[in-house]
Amino acid sequence: MLRNRVKELRARYGFTQSELGKKVDVTRQTIAFIEKGEFSPSITLALKLAQALQVEVGDLFWLEEE
Repeated sequence: MLRNRVKELRARYGFTQSELGKKVDVTRQTIAFIEKGEFSPSITLALKLAQALQVEVGDLFWLEEE
């Protein structure tokens, strides 16, 4: 299962879901689905999110052993 720190880092920078969505060209709903782990972003979107949140992709997303 793909885990992430999007919500934590978004809050750290004070972005709303809409603001982060605008920075990476997706909707607020897409950010919400990613934060809940209900949607796995493309490589391109993962890179954009990592850049917007100033972390490496591996620090933002990781696979959890089942």
